[in-house]
Amino acid sequence: MPATRRAKSASADAAANAGVRTLKKYPNRRLYDTQTSSYITLADVKRMVLGGEEFEVRDAKSGDDLTRSILLQIILEEESGGAPMFSAQMLEQIIRFYGHAMQGMMGAYLEKNLQTFVDLQGRMLGKGQGAHDPKNLTPEMWTQFLSGQAPLMQSLMGSYLEQSKTLFEKMQEQMPPGTFPGMPGFPPTKR
Repeated sequence: MPATRRAKSASADAAANAGVRTLKKYPNRRLYDTQTSSYITLADVKRMVLGGEEFEVRDAKSGDDLTRSILLQIILEEESGGAPMFSAQMLEQIIRFYGHAMQGMMGAYLEKNLQTFVDLQGRMLGKGQGAHDPKNLTPEMWTQFLSGQAPLMQSLMGSYLEQSKTLFEKMQEQMPPGTFPGMPGFPPTKR
């Protein structure tokens, strides 16, 4: 067995030993759950994500990590459904960052910003109420919650927006002068 293949198998074995659930993707596009010894669907993987389960998806033949690819497929299915989360304009802006010097920083910025939002959501719902449970995140629930919580909501959202602004300013300070010109949506750097 080639060294790269051994390394990939070793990393998959290490993940299995660390409690990370391993899914194998076969050439016929089927996903196999090694924990339950059965084939599963993208809907099953989505339930794993919603349940907070740690998993990885590996190519059954090469051992390559395909987790991101599967997660992107789930997002694509969700976006194709009735109520997309991303507007065409937002997707265009994200695409513009690929191949740009700021690609890595933008990914980190979005990830930190989303984590801040999730933390905010957890504080609003309370830690024990299952912030990731879709039953707790209905539009009706949010309307009820927000109607009685205006001052609290203003405070939490103000805090979230301030954290987001601070994070963006820190990212901007780390960039060399002149990085932002020509990029829609970014103000010129302050120096």
